[in-house]
Amino acid sequence: MRIKVIAVGTRLPGWQQQGFQEYARRLPRECALQLTEIPAATRTRSKPTKQAIQKESDRLLAAVAKNDYVVALDQPGAQYSSEDLSGLLATWLAQGRDLAMLIGGADGLSDACKSRADLRWSLSDLTLPHGLVRVMVAEQVYRAWSILHGHPYHRGE
Repeated sequence: MRIKVIAVGTRLPGWQQQGFQEYARRLPRECALQLTEIPAATRTRSKPTKQAIQKESDRLLAAVAKNDYVVALDQPGAQYSSEDLSGLLATWLAQGRDLAMLIGGADGLSDACKSRADLRWSLSDLTLPHGLVRVMVAEQVYRAWSILHGHPYHRGE
């Protein structure tokens, strides 16, 4: 199974790129983590925000394969403990489908992205920088994998 993190934004600080790559490097082939960056739409006074969200969402959805299980990172989505996420990861691995995680731009995801999603996941009630979300997703996927395999990285109760 491939886990595709499909995210809006192409010019992130080096520490965010390094953080994502560090956790991606730790994961085995059975759940390889790959990043696809989608260019952010240009925002100007003459182009409404809704138009930018639509353009970004069209690009996000174009990167999703027909059979992918889609997870939209969305603030009002469901929140999961690390243990719960490891259970979800076990289910996804058993299904054998690729996983596509969508991270929107500064203004979020369109309704079309949310509708395409099989699951809407919220990392927090807080509004988080989108580059940091990439790092957090990579870390949580690695933590979920480590829980499944009894790896000492996770020190839960």
